[in-house]
Amino acid sequence: DITITDNVLHFRAQGHGAKGDNIYEFEIEFLEPVEPKPVCRMTQRQLNITVQKKESNWWERLTKQEKRPLFLAPDFDRWLDESDAEMELREKEEEKINKMKIESRVPKDPFKHLKKGYLIMYNLVQFLGFSWIFVNMTVRLFILGKDSFYDTFHTISDMMYFCQTLALMEIMNSLIGLVRSPLIPSVVQIFGRNFVLFVILGSLEEMQSKPVVFFIFYFWSITELFRYPYYMLSCIGIEWKPLTWLRYTVWIPLYPLGGLAEAVCIVQSIPIFSETGKFSLGLPNPLNVTIQFPFVLQIYLIALFLGVFVNFRHLYKQRKQHLGPKKRKMK
Repeated sequence: DITITDNVLHFRAQGHGAKGDNIYEFEIEFLEPVEPKPVCRMTQRQLNITVQKKESNWWERLTKQEKRPLFLAPDFDRWLDESDAEMELREKEEEKINKMKIESRVPKDPFKHLKKGYLIMYNLVQFLGFSWIFVNMTVRLFILGKDSFYDTFHTISDMMYFCQTLALMEIMNSLIGLVRSPLIPSVVQIFGRNFVLFVILGSLEEMQSKPVVFFIFYFWSITELFRYPYYMLSCIGIEWKPLTWLRYTVWIPLYPLGGLAEAVCIVQSIPIFSETGKFSLGLPNPLNVTIQFPFVLQIYLIALFLGVFVNFRHLYKQRKQHLGPKKRKMK
């Protein structure tokens, strides 16, 4: 039973001590007025009572009586006197001043807002481009069914050319330090896609009507539907958790499927390149050797799967970093 009346704390409780069950009680008359409603919290080993002052000021002592009761002892771990408070306030002010000095030494980037605006616009344009590709292909699939597989390139290629050419800027952004993305994964993905788009599909009319084109474009576009909005929001310091989860999860099935579709496309193009001799290079005499482009494609197939492995490992590390369990600091 704990109450405060007339500025006096009344305590009465029944507990089991060294001499068995006993009644424990005491009274404390405070030096100055306190709030009449104390806050109590009980643990297995003690009872904590918090009493709030009516006015925030420093007391000369705790109790009205000058001599401290024998049962009352200060807890110096939580004790704070006026000199300690002044020192603590001074330390906070010094810490704030030091922080301001450090920040003032760091040179401010005059082009910070310009760079941020450029990155927002770049990611927005790419998102709109790949959204157009995805929506167009989805609508055509529902209307035409399997027939839409055979003219995907002729209806989508212009926008895909634009998006993948613009994607070369990601390599430049990484080179000049505009973004913190590692360079190698960006180079592997962008040059791999552009090789398939421009060299394989763009140069062979026979490949442009293959159903595999639909799957390549579809897998590419779905992946980018979540990647570019995530980066765009990151530029302005916004994190939307569902989008973050999709950004670092959707690639798990789509990335291997996209790599498999690219490999199928290359395998289907090898007989055509062998028959036409396109891009094969004949060296002058006395070597009289011809470097067959189909042989280059066979080597590229190996590099393609190595690239998929490199990027898969990179994206998996990113996923653990953003979605993995947060490490708790040791106290």
